[in-house]
Order: sequence, then structure tokens, then C-alpha cells
Amino acid sequence: MTDTQYNLIPDKPEIVTSEIEVVSFFNKMDPREIISELIEGNYVLIEDFYNNGLQVLEELKKGLRRNHKSKNFQGQRDYRAAFRKASHRLLVMVVDHKLEVKKAPEIGWLKILYPEDNEFLISFPDLQGLNSSWQWYLKGLEIEILKLKIHPFYGTYFPTRFDHLMLFDKWLKKYEGKKNNAIDIGVGSGVLSFQLLQNGFSRVLGTDTNKNAIIGTTQESERLGFSDRLTLKYGDLFAECDIKADLIVFNPPWLIAKHQLAEGIDKAIYYEVDLFPRFFEQAKQHLEEDGKLILLFSNLAEVIGDSDHPILDELNKGGRFKKELYMQKGVKPSSKKTRRKNWRKDEKVELWVFTHI
Repeated sequence: MTDTQYNLIPDKPEIVTSEIEVVSFFNKMDPREIISELIEGNYVLIEDFYNNGLQVLEELKKGLRRNHKSKNFQGQRDYRAAFRKASHRLLVMVVDHKLEVKKAPEIGWLKILYPEDNEFLISFPDLQGLNSSWQWYLKGLEIEILKLKIHPFYGTYFPTRFDHLMLFDKWLKKYEGKKNNAIDIGVGSGVLSFQLLQNGFSRVLGTDTNKNAIIGTTQESERLGFSDRLTLKYGDLFAECDIKADLIVFNPPWLIAKHQLAEGIDKAIYYEVDLFPRFFEQAKQHLEEDGKLILLFSNLAEVIGDSDHPILDELNKGGRFKKELYMQKGVKPSSKKTRRKNWRKDEKVELWVFTHI
């Protein structure tokens, strides 16, 4: 069940409902002639065909790469930030929850997320995100470890690689401790909570700072028959709950943030510097005396030279927990089709088991 003190409204892409000045882009125009408008801060409206938006974005990428030639990790991050800023000025009109261009996909989120907005403008990249999310939602994602399929809600983190889930499953099947209560911090699409429930835990509390995660996992838990044993709370870390758990599991973001984090899925990928100290401080209060604290992490940040290891920092300096077990597993390589540098070839996913000192 979901904590009833919250009437949650899902986060969604911003739309434009007022009149704004735009430059129209039609099918016969050369997309190379329009990208300067986007880079200079002007809005461009896609007319005629959905595919015209794809053409403009491709030319925008080429234009920005000429000014962002560095191939290192920070250089690529700067390029993506510039692309995001300019590309979100490329707009499409929506009328009665349908795109006003030809050969456009049908995106169910437009009606679900904007039920009372009949006419508005939305950025083309946001449409791409909505369309991709809608296809995942319709098709579902097969989670082999769970032997079931989940349908992730828009704006909710869901796993695309499963190495860390396999590591957790391996440990969980050997766990012989009490299974009265567990807490899943950052529940996301609910996979870890579902693993806990399938492995015999009587009750699980899942928390998340992403409203969409709480909304979506509520729907999934009802569909899968877990809602009587799964409680969901919207809030930071332990969401001010007053229970103690036999097991706490946390799959935190794996990269430190070097930008202002947006609400929602951004916080599932990047963490702020105070996240781990706050987590360990609160975990100390919420873990039973003989309980287990499980963290699923990655050495990716160390591989790319981006930051120190926050879990090792706690172990060396925190004075709250001691390590009972450490497991690691290599990850599958990136797709051979990608042109981006494979930063993950030396990455390993990690499972840490802590107990009280």
C-alpha cells in the first residue's frame, strides 16, 4: 500500500500552454540552416513530419561536436549538457493528446500525464523520452531473476543491466537471518523489494524521493499481488519512518553529481556529497541489533577517476558499522555498436554486507 498522507501527482516534462515566438521548420528545409536558431536561444517548431525533428537533432549534434571536441569523461559530460539545453528548444504541438505532425507515434503518457491540457507545446527530446518510456511500459521488462515482467512508470529508474541483481539474489538465497521487516531505500521500479518478498520477508517498506517511483511501484505491487506486504513512502532516505528492520538494502546512485540535480530519475543516477553520511547515520537508527545492512554499488567512479569510494570512506572513518562480507562481479561490456568510449570495461558491481559495531 502507499502511505495515504500523500496525494501524489506524477512529475512530468514541462509544457508550453501560452503563446511564444517560434521559428517553423518544414519538411523541405535544410536542417543545417536551423540549428543556429536553437544554439542562439530561439524556439523552433517542427511542422509536417515527426521525422523532421530527428533530422534537426542529428545536425545539432554535429554542430555542437565541433565546439566540444574533448573525448574525456568531463568533456563528454559538457557536450551532453550543451546538447540538452539547445535541443529542448525544439518543439512539437500536441492537440487532444495527439502530436500535430504526420507519421508520429501514439504516446499514451500524453493523456495520462496531461489529462486536462488539450493543446500545448512540448520539446522534441521530451517526446522521445515519453515515447521510449511508453514502449517499455506497454512491452514490459522481463526480470529473469524474479521470473516476472514489470511495467515501469514514466520517469522511474529501471535496470537495463542485471549484474547487481544477480549478486543480491546469490546472497539473498543464502541469508538465514530473521525475515520480519526489511527496508528498501530508493525503491525505484520495485525490483529489490520484489526480490525480498519472493524470498520470504513478511513486510517490506520501500521509500523514494521520486513520486513517479512510488506511483508506479504501487500499481505494479497491486498487479503482482504484493500490495498486502509492501508499504511505500514518498520521502528522503528512511522517509521519517519509525520502524527497525532485520535487513536494509540500498542500491544508491553510482556517480557523484557535478551539477544541480533535478527531481526524479536524475537522483537515481547521481548522488550529492552528503548522501552517504546521511544514509549511514539514519541506517544506524533503523537497523535491528542483529540486522544486516546491504549496499549494492559499483567501482565505476573510481575507474573513471571521478571520486573516492563513499562506502570505503564510511568503513574507514564512520565508526558505525563493520564489514561482514564483500562480493563483486564483473559487468558485461557495452554494446559493440556504440561509438562512445567504453568506460565500463574495468567496472565491477559490488555487494557490501555491514553489521553494527
